[in-house]
Amino acid sequence: MRSPGDGRPLPGRNSDGPRSGGAPAHRIPATQQIPPTQHIPQPQQVPPTQQAPQSHHMPAAPVSDAPKSRSSRVYGKARSGKSPIRPLGSRSEPPGSYGPPDPSGPKPPRKGIRIKGKTILKVVAALLVALLVTGIGLFFWIDSRLGGIDTDVLADYEGRPADTPGTNWLLVGSDSRKGLSAAERQKLRTGRAVGQRTDSMMLLHIPAGSDKPTLISLPRDSAVTIPGKGRNKLNAAYAFGGPKLLAQTIETVTGVRIDNYMEIGFAGFVDIVDAVGGVEINVRAAVDDPKAGLKLKKGLQTLTGAQALGYVRTRKGGALPDFERTKRQRQFLGAVVKKAASPGTLINPFQSIPLAMAATDAVAVDPTTGAFDMLSLGLAMGDSPVTTVVPFGGTEQAGGGEAVKWDREKALALFNAIKQDKPVPKEILDAG
Repeated sequence: MRSPGDGRPLPGRNSDGPRSGGAPAHRIPATQQIPPTQHIPQPQQVPPTQQAPQSHHMPAAPVSDAPKSRSSRVYGKARSGKSPIRPLGSRSEPPGSYGPPDPSGPKPPRKGIRIKGKTILKVVAALLVALLVTGIGLFFWIDSRLGGIDTDVLADYEGRPADTPGTNWLLVGSDSRKGLSAAERQKLRTGRAVGQRTDSMMLLHIPAGSDKPTLISLPRDSAVTIPGKGRNKLNAAYAFGGPKLLAQTIETVTGVRIDNYMEIGFAGFVDIVDAVGGVEINVRAAVDDPKAGLKLKKGLQTLTGAQALGYVRTRKGGALPDFERTKRQRQFLGAVVKKAASPGTLINPFQSIPLAMAATDAVAVDPTTGAFDMLSLGLAMGDSPVTTVVPFGGTEQAGGGEAVKWDREKALALFNAIKQDKPVPKEILDAG
C-alpha cells in the first residue's frame, strides 16, 4: 500500500477522474466543492491507434452495469464489513476505543521503589550497632547500681568449705519493712515488727556442665548449729549476725561453698512484681488468709505485687504449712524470673527500664557480685531449674520452740551431689 499524498494517481472509479494519494476514500457529493489536496496533472489524449507508453498511470476500470457493492473503499482497496472506520491512533489503545483515553479508566502500573541490597545491609548494621551500644550502656549502668551490703558477706574463715565446680547462690528474702510507709505496711499486712529476719532462704546451684540448675529451699525453722550460738532455728542466724553469719551457718551445715549472695526485702519484692506487670501463678488450692491480706481462688491467675507477697508468706494450706510455703516460694521465684527474662519484657523499654530500676533498688548483693553474675542468675532461673527442699524427718526443740529436723542421710546425699556438680538423685527430690 502506498502512503497518502505521494502525488501518484489512484485507480479510477466509475464517474471519477484521476485522484491523488491524498484524495478522500469515499464519494463526495456533487453539491460539495472540496478543494484538491494538491494539483493533479491531466493526462494527455492518446489516439486509439497509438499505444500508450509505459507510465505509472493505472488503466481506468471498465464500466459495468452490475449493481454497486455496498462495501466502501479505502485508498482504492475494497473493505468488507459495516463497522465504522476507526481513526488512526496509537497502537497502545485497546481495540474498540476511539478518541483520547478515558481518564477514569485503568492507569498504567507505577514502578515500585527499588531498594538496593547495600542500603538494607547498612540499615540492619546500624540497628545492630545501636542495640549493642544500648545493651553495653545498660549493662554498665546496672552494674554501677548494684550493691547494698557493705560488709564482706563471703569472707574466708577457718574451716570454710573448699571451692567446688559450678556456681552456688544463696538467695534470701528478708522481712525488712525498710522503704514502706505506715499505710503500705497496713495494706501489705507486714505487721510492725522491728529489726530484720529471714523470711525465706534458697540455695541455687548452677552446674558447670549442661545439666539443669538445682534450686533447694532451706526451711527457716530448720534446726541447725549456728557458729558461736549453739543449736537454734536457721533464721536466727541472720538475727544474730546478719548475712555474714547466715552464710557461714549454711556453709557449715551443708558443706557447700557459697559464691554469691543476694537479698530482697518486702518493698523491693512488691516493686519488682509490679514492674513486670504482675506474675502468672497456678494456685493449686484456694487461699483465704486475713493475716496475709490474701484471698485467692484455685487456678491460673495473674498476681499483683501485694498478692504475690501474701502468696509466698502465708502459712495456710497443707498438712505441713512451712513445707507448702517453701513450694510456693520456689514456684513464685521461677515465675517472676521467667517473666522478667522474657523477650516481651526485655525489648519493651516501658517495662525493661522500670524493672532494671526496681531490681537494682530492691536487691542487695555482696561486694563481689556484679551485673554479669546477675545475668547468669537470670539465665539459670529461666532454664526451669530442678526444685526441691531439704529432706526432713521429724521435729525437735530448738530456739525456744519446735523446729524442723533434717533427714541426715538424705540431706547429705543432696548436698554431696551439689558439691560434686552432679544431678540430685531422683529418690531425694521433692515430689511436689
